[in-house]
Amino acid sequence: MTESLTPFSGTRRQYRLVAISDTYPPVVGGAEMDTQRVSAELIRRGHQVTVFCSGGSPMPRVRDWLDSEGVPVRILTANRHGRLQHLALALRAAWELWRTRAAFDIVFFSMSGLYLATGLMASRLLGKAILSKMHGSTVIPSMARSFIGRLELRMLAKWAARVMVLNDEMVQEALDAGIPATKLMHMPNPIDVDAFSPVSSEMRQELRARLRIPQSAQVLLYTGRLSHEKGLVWLMDAFALAAEKLPEAMLVLVGDGPMREALEQQAKERGLGPGSLRFAGRVAAAEVPDWLRAADAFALVSPNEGFSCALAEAMSVGLPAVVSAIPANVQLIDDGVHGYTAPPGDAAATASAIQRLLSDSEGQGRMGKAARQRVVENYSLGEIVGRYESLFAEILPPSR
Repeated sequence: MTESLTPFSGTRRQYRLVAISDTYPPVVGGAEMDTQRVSAELIRRGHQVTVFCSGGSPMPRVRDWLDSEGVPVRILTANRHGRLQHLALALRAAWELWRTRAAFDIVFFSMSGLYLATGLMASRLLGKAILSKMHGSTVIPSMARSFIGRLELRMLAKWAARVMVLNDEMVQEALDAGIPATKLMHMPNPIDVDAFSPVSSEMRQELRARLRIPQSAQVLLYTGRLSHEKGLVWLMDAFALAAEKLPEAMLVLVGDGPMREALEQQAKERGLGPGSLRFAGRVAAAEVPDWLRAADAFALVSPNEGFSCALAEAMSVGLPAVVSAIPANVQLIDDGVHGYTAPPGDAAATASAIQRLLSDSEGQGRMGKAARQRVVENYSLGEIVGRYESLFAEILPPSR
């Protein structure tokens, strides 16, 4: 795998970029937040960025929009569901690239879809520099199972300046799909370490009072969708086992999704009442840091991840974590240093990790500090966007 490039340190040039993504905030997801954060920071550094994406709720019903972070967004379709909408996005993305060809030098593809095939062909015909980022483990193997996906992978292998991935598992998936190692680049999702920062113990007490969390509770927090792929059934079983020995333990689930009803039923079957389990529901993105600051530890036990922004945000706030031992998580959490790891699906091992972490307040503080230091040094917004600037400088030499 190629080494990550160092931040650009010379005289800053202005780069002109189009980022194409199927979905975009206010649609919530790691890929969407990554595209927005990188685009906004590039604009703050003097570069030009425009995002092309699909529409439909919760997107505004406009064509051209300036989002809350100051990023110009062009919404190409009225909706984002159904084959016709995917085809419409693919055709309009290619047309917009052609129509606005004089306004950009780099095309950045976030995620995958039919628009990747048409966009790659248009970008190649226009002679533009091509970058792509895959946002999850199993995405590349999934692409390889369809004709269009295999075509897209072949085009990326030939035409892309870089294909960005999130972890070592994805590196092997890309190599197996025929993408040369020289074109692969590790590019994590960035974290706003100022927005996700620790607070004093006094402020933490105030937050708990406002969020109606008992001051004596030992809080294990999860943030994200309540969906099957997040391993929440395992988390619930593991927490129920740990809670038998930790009467003050409380699991708080921040978010909503299709599994909520099933999880509520599972909680009743495991004897988890209001004093030990809380469904906080969906909250505004701006409120997530305060929920993290009010907790003692974080949990993420999903069987597959690309790069979990939720986990990195929790670490940035200063929380140690209990995580499944999968490549995406162990690149963030060293067992016993930033939290504890357990085999995915192993409720007993996960329960033991939860019990050890929640019963060790001194260890929580030590691991939490180490967790924040890791994120600040390796995954901060400034660090990651600096890598993008270095990459732009490499693929667009001054003569161009």
